[in-house]
Amino acid sequence: MCFFTQQNAPKNKVKTRFNATIDNDQNYFESDYVNGFSYPNLPIILDSKPDIITTNYTWGLLPSWTKDIDFRKNTLNARIETIDEKASFKNVTQNRCLIIATAFYEWHWNDEKGKSKDKYQINSQDEEIFTFAGLYSKWINPLTGEEKNTYTMVTTEANEIMSYVHNHKKRMPIMLNRKDETAWLDKSVKISEFAFPYEANLIALPINPNEQYGLF
Repeated sequence: MCFFTQQNAPKNKVKTRFNATIDNDQNYFESDYVNGFSYPNLPIILDSKPDIITTNYTWGLLPSWTKDIDFRKNTLNARIETIDEKASFKNVTQNRCLIIATAFYEWHWNDEKGKSKDKYQINSQDEEIFTFAGLYSKWINPLTGEEKNTYTMVTTEANEIMSYVHNHKKRMPIMLNRKDETAWLDKSVKISEFAFPYEANLIALPINPNEQYGLF
C-alpha cells in the first residue's frame, strides 16, 4: 500500500534527471505532501514517450469497463502478485509508466488497532529524485464522453525495513533502482521480475509526532 507521497523536485531538476522535456510546464505538480485520494496529476513517464514528462494523468486507475469515476479510490495501488488476474489491471499490464517522486510516507502501528501510530518518511538512499513502477490507462466517461488519463502504483511485499515501518499490511511500492527504470518500461521484461525480493536502497526516517497533516 502507498497512498501518500512527496514530489517536490523543481522542473529543471526533473528535466535533467530524466533527460526529458515536460509536456505542459503550467500543469507540472509539486507538493511536499501528496494525498493519493485527491487524485493528483503527479508527473509520469510513459513507455510510449520516454523522452516526455507527462502531466495529464491522474492517480487512481480507471479501467475502461467501469462506469463510475469514484472507482479509482480502489485502484491507487495494484498488487504485483495478482496484477495479471485482477480485472482492473490485467488488460493494461503492458501500459507501463514511471511515477516521479522524492519520498513517500507510511505509518508504523504501535498497537493492534492502529490507535497509536508513528509516521515515517521514506527516501531513496541513492537518488534525490526516484520513480515508482506504475501502469496507466485511458478511460472514457460513458455518460459524457469525456476522456480521462489515469495511472496506478504497483506494490509488492515489504522488505525488512518496510516490514517494520508498515507493520500492519507489510506492503511497499516498487521503488525502482535507476538502472531498472528502462527495463520497467520495456514490455518484453516480465513484471514478475520486479516482485519481492526486488530490492531498493531506501531509508525510513521517523517524523516528529507533533507534525500533523490532519489526516489521521
